[in-house]
Amino acid sequence: MDKRFFSSLVTRTSSLMNIDTLITARWIIPIEPANTILDNHAIAINDGRIVAILPATEAEAQFQPDIHIHRDQHVLMPGFINIHGHAAMSLMRGLADDLPLMDWLNNHIWPVESRWVNPEFVHDGSLLACAEMIKSGATCFNDMYFFPDETARAAEHAGMRAVVGLIVLDFPTAWAQDADEYLHKGIALHDQLSGNNLVRTAFAPHAPYTVSDDPLTRVGTYAEELEIPIHIHLHETAVEVQESMEKFGMRPIARLQKLELLSPRLLAVHMTQLEKDEISLLADTGVHIAHCPESNLKLASGFCPVQALIEAGVNVALGTDSAASNNDLDMAGEMRSAALLAKAVAGNASAVPAMQALEMATINGARALGLDEEIGSLKPGKAADMIAIDLSGVDTQPIYHPESQVVYSAGRHCIRDVWVAGRQLLRDGELTTLNPAAILERSREWREKLAEH
Repeated sequence: MDKRFFSSLVTRTSSLMNIDTLITARWIIPIEPANTILDNHAIAINDGRIVAILPATEAEAQFQPDIHIHRDQHVLMPGFINIHGHAAMSLMRGLADDLPLMDWLNNHIWPVESRWVNPEFVHDGSLLACAEMIKSGATCFNDMYFFPDETARAAEHAGMRAVVGLIVLDFPTAWAQDADEYLHKGIALHDQLSGNNLVRTAFAPHAPYTVSDDPLTRVGTYAEELEIPIHIHLHETAVEVQESMEKFGMRPIARLQKLELLSPRLLAVHMTQLEKDEISLLADTGVHIAHCPESNLKLASGFCPVQALIEAGVNVALGTDSAASNNDLDMAGEMRSAALLAKAVAGNASAVPAMQALEMATINGARALGLDEEIGSLKPGKAADMIAIDLSGVDTQPIYHPESQVVYSAGRHCIRDVWVAGRQLLRDGELTTLNPAAILERSREWREKLAEH
């Protein structure tokens, strides 16, 4: 690999270039170009963007940083992108465990939501989720929940990047009464967030079994007009597919194809029930997949055929789902589970090797959200969304291949630093933008309310 690729447009002069931050690290895994690991390199950051990536000695000779951070036993890499979740549901973590999906939803989660979900609930739950995600190395998350304006407010408070879902359902909730109101409120929020540097939007029709044809068709039309993604649960369980056959005479994917929703705008979540021709259809139409292995395992929903999708050319990214069904928002753990499960499902120990798992947790998520020109890899000109992973502990030694240590040995306890647009949200394991004590106190108050009823 020609290391000059990373030197950007820095001109060597007799004077040092003033920048905001210089970070030197034992290893840098930039994700792009693929299969690249840089030893003893540095990243120069100014105005929230990467200026250059080059050998540490050269960087120190070229730049005069306001802050120089040394991470001599760490991997520096792009922050994780949590491609699917319901942040506010963190307040329901452990509320109804060890149940199949429809029992869990119909008899436990939806009744609690109808009683308690309001703007305050969503804001407090989203702050709890942001705190956990930052400490777990996520710099961006894609969300689907009620009161998305409150999720956006929490993300901005935390300093995280987020794509908030403009949720659509057929039935009334605390957020809206019918599909018309969901769409009206969603478009208004999209307009409100226009120009926001951290928070963007995606349409989020919940699932084919909760949204009828007319609203789904309108979502497709509006998404094209506004140039934003569509985020939907799809083929999550065998029951969903069976019920679609009984009601519509076709499988959910075929129904979405009929409604002209299969396109590179579509992010399909779970996809545990797929036939061979459907995998080819997804590849041909450019649909992205949000793979949530731990939630699928816990709810016994089935297995996403990840290796078959990748071999067909489908972009597969990683999400945690909610803390109510996972029960954590740990992208490092999700990445390890995804790599291991893919091997078992494919019957192939070479399926989803470590570097591919890292791509699924970073650049693939950025591509699915249409943000790959901005985030997902470390390249000059991109936003400085990064994490530092400490590999000095006894649980990650000795080190032969740092990418393997990150995926198979390190955990979220090894993530020491997190930056979004050059701003440090986690410093040596401590949150810098959020107050954990206040977040925990609000979580305890909500626990008392929910437990009482």
